[in-house]
Amino acid sequence: MSDSSPVRTDALVLDVWCELQCPDCRTALDDVRALRARYGDRLDVRLRHFPLERHKHAFAAAQAAEEALAQGSGWPYVEAVLARVGELGREGEPLLVEVARELGLDAEEFDTALIDGRHILIVDADQAEGKAIGVTGTPTYVIGGERLDGGKSQEGLRERIEEIADRLLGERDA
Repeated sequence: MSDSSPVRTDALVLDVWCELQCPDCRTALDDVRALRARYGDRLDVRLRHFPLERHKHAFAAAQAAEEALAQGSGWPYVEAVLARVGELGREGEPLLVEVARELGLDAEEFDTALIDGRHILIVDADQAEGKAIGVTGTPTYVIGGERLDGGKSQEGLRERIEEIADRLLGERDA
């Protein structure tokens, strides 16, 4: 999921394999925000879905994030849901619709999208791709072909992503 309207072929891509019921992904948001602030439109941060089986509402949350993207508010929705990870674990799908309503999105359309499964293929494709490249937990980052696993520890990951991004952007600008 990327909120970028036109496809930016010159932007460096950072894929963030995430799960919206994952406390570590909530923590990782600070790094994602810092990276977006540092690089602006030179870095295209894309959320990739990797719902884990142990989190009962993660698959529905991934579908809801895609509906939010379809309604023009992908990242704001993701951030709002991640801020309420504990509540999502207790309340499930009603919380996903409530967050949509709070953000001024079409909550009834969210409810319908969760029922009709219109975004399942996107979530399934992300999950399959993640498994194919060795993603086993969340958050996991992929930049410049390098996979960085944040599921074990977030320590030093932002700095490592910045090193890779600076190198790749420097090579591009040279």
